[in-house]
Amino acid sequence: MATPVSQRIGIWIIAVVLTIGTLGSFLAMALSVQNNATDTASLQKASTSYQAAIAAQTKELSDKYYTEFSQYASVPAAYSADTITALTKTDLKVGDGEEITSSTAYKAYYIGWNPKGVIFDQSISAGALKAPIAGGNLISGWNEGVVGMKAGGVRELDIPSDKAYGATGSGADIPANTPIKFIVMVIPKVADVPIPDVLLKYYQANS
Repeated sequence: MATPVSQRIGIWIIAVVLTIGTLGSFLAMALSVQNNATDTASLQKASTSYQAAIAAQTKELSDKYYTEFSQYASVPAAYSADTITALTKTDLKVGDGEEITSSTAYKAYYIGWNPKGVIFDQSISAGALKAPIAGGNLISGWNEGVVGMKAGGVRELDIPSDKAYGATGSGADIPANTPIKFIVMVIPKVADVPIPDVLLKYYQANS
């Protein structure tokens, strides 16, 4: 029996609606994938650019300060832990820049070693200097020890364990209750490389 015209029209309308719905879903999915791909490409490009800018700044500072700071690489040597009972500061070079206070923004290069003369961390790597660290949120012996320095200066710090890593220690090279030494070179604070907006928004959205 032939299908009535009205029924055929109804079936045709339903088919069209379903087709449009399917195409719409497919288009939405395709656009989502495309947007995700675009976002990923933008993030990758921004990240690459940001890392390149940091590397360029690090190299510029290394070229400027490496020769001077690297001469202190031979200073670390074994010492008796019993001799360090209080924070001691010894200026190896007096700077001529801004004087460091407890609230001064600055950056620094450093060499840190334990009583065995083992360097547990340093700014020197493969004939260059790594990015300098920002002062402020460091162990109390460091924070107190650099006060009074002037930018461009170099100071050796003898830090008792209670002003270093205390009873907790820090890794295999700094056991609990170990006094440590640092050589610190303070440089004028350089502006941080700005984080691209697309990266900043991504970090904020995913933090």
